[in-house]
Amino acid sequence: MKSKGEEFLVPTKASEQIRVATFNTSFSKDESDGLVKELQQDSQQAKRIAAVLRVVRPDIVLLNEFDYSPDKDAEKIFLEKYLAAQQGAIAGDPIEYPFRYSAEVNTGEPSGLDLDNNGKTDDPNDAWGFGRFPGHYGMLLLSKYPIREADIRTFRKFLWSDLPGAKRPSDPSSGKSYYSESVWKQLRLSSKSHWDIPVETPQGIIHLLCAHPTPPAFDGPENRNGNRNHDEIRLWKEYIENNNAPFLKDDAGKPGGLIEGSPFIIAGDLNADPIDGDDQGEAIRQLLSSPLVNPSMTPRADGGKESAQRQGKKNSEHKGDPAEDTSDFNDRNPGNLRVDYVLPSTHFKIIQSGIFWPTFKQCMPIDPNWMSASDHRLVWIDISK
Repeated sequence: MKSKGEEFLVPTKASEQIRVATFNTSFSKDESDGLVKELQQDSQQAKRIAAVLRVVRPDIVLLNEFDYSPDKDAEKIFLEKYLAAQQGAIAGDPIEYPFRYSAEVNTGEPSGLDLDNNGKTDDPNDAWGFGRFPGHYGMLLLSKYPIREADIRTFRKFLWSDLPGAKRPSDPSSGKSYYSESVWKQLRLSSKSHWDIPVETPQGIIHLLCAHPTPPAFDGPENRNGNRNHDEIRLWKEYIENNNAPFLKDDAGKPGGLIEGSPFIIAGDLNADPIDGDDQGEAIRQLLSSPLVNPSMTPRADGGKESAQRQGKKNSEHKGDPAEDTSDFNDRNPGNLRVDYVLPSTHFKIIQSGIFWPTFKQCMPIDPNWMSASDHRLVWIDISK
């Protein structure tokens, strides 16, 4: 009897390989307790998100846009009720993740500053990262392997101005800085957080470098979000390439980047396409061109091609291969984009990879609206040394 993974063209992996994935679940709610309330009910979106995870069956997965709360009730309910439960209504066999990590993020955390220059200091735009409450658009790492929590490094409070050569936003008409000197010196770079999470895998310790940079949009001619997105991505480039950099101080005050020679995987919705989109590819090419990153196999899916064909003229400006897109942004040009990444270091061979984006026909046996769980698709790679 075929498993759900085989039915939906998710290839099995060899026992010595590790499957790592990232998935922007778009599961954030507008109220701080909204996610818990939905999960306590019979959430169709949660079932569809869980079905994707149960079918692809990653060993390690980063979930973006999963609201964080200190009591972590939402993640507990999701793991027990939707992932590990025997529910016939959810595709795939139950799956358990005995190890997980979540923590505070900058989204929704009040800054007390007027960051959008509208004369107020309490808008969602005035939080350290855009959000309606602390923990909004949070991150959650799930793992079948132990996490070295004592060795985790976070860069949530890293100051944008501490990044050498930071792209400080300015008004192109006047050349003046968008932010006053006082505000600029207080701004945090990470819109959510940047996490270095060491995981003890059968292939040794792997550093999961997790982030969710701000989209390079929803701003003005000063391009403050575009500049921030670029530098949020650049933080990982500096971290993997400059192990002795004194400016790279984590939230505990420890300086320096990743120890030279350490295996890593960069994962997350990086909100940057190498060809299309608002940043014209500059931001993500910082990582794709790094000599320490293995970009040899780009994940693909037939569902992305099908989606682009349905959009027709809506993505008339799209230049990249639609099979490589990871998000269904059909409401604006250039249409869908490749913004979600799992990028391993050169320590690893990429055995196979994919984007979980079934065609409409492939979704029919379970739910024709299956892919409505999120406007992003899960991206996975199988690696070995």
